[in-house]
Amino acid sequence: MVEHVNQPGWADVEEYLSTTLVRGGAGMDAVISSTDAAGMPRIEVAPTAGKLLMLLARIQGARRVLEIGTLAGFSTIWLARGIPEDGHVTTCEFLPEHAAVARKNIDAAGFGAKVEIRVGPALQTLPTLAGGDPYDFVFIDADKGNDVNYVQWALKLTRPGSVIVMDNVVWEGAILDPGEDPDAAGIRAALDFIGSSPRLDATAIQTAGTKGWDGFAIAIVT
Repeated sequence: MVEHVNQPGWADVEEYLSTTLVRGGAGMDAVISSTDAAGMPRIEVAPTAGKLLMLLARIQGARRVLEIGTLAGFSTIWLARGIPEDGHVTTCEFLPEHAAVARKNIDAAGFGAKVEIRVGPALQTLPTLAGGDPYDFVFIDADKGNDVNYVQWALKLTRPGSVIVMDNVVWEGAILDPGEDPDAAGIRAALDFIGSSPRLDATAIQTAGTKGWDGFAIAIVT
């Protein structure tokens, strides 16, 4: 991951916005504590971004959500909050030890019945999901080198009207000149694919805060 450089005020503004606007975040401190205790990287989305995912899922009317990249379950819990009681989240996590931490956090948050964690490489898991009901909402936040593959699978597993959100699309501006950075190259390849796909209508939002200079791509399947 590229080094994050926080400009003066970013973290303070994020704290203010989180405190003022992000209601419904009870229990998230425990998720962060579990991340630290397990020695996992602190690369979960910011609270404001988690709430954005929840609202996007709710606005879209999503009942079936697919997440690629679980980590400790931070964004998974926000997504589960954004769907109805009979909704379902399928989340893909590469590492069993991360999945175990996420399972405890999701259960403790009260969403255990809503969330299924598929453990293993996502590119092996995703084909097993084909043939079922389409997903209404997909959130991609995993290894960046495979982003274009994840977007392509998201298209296969969704329907017209579904929403696809991809995290970390600015990467401190490295997408303009990926150079030897395979993550930046992977993100750019995915963005190029999204922008040229006749089946996707998309935009991107840049963000700045404790996670540095980054952003989301948001696309609707046409």
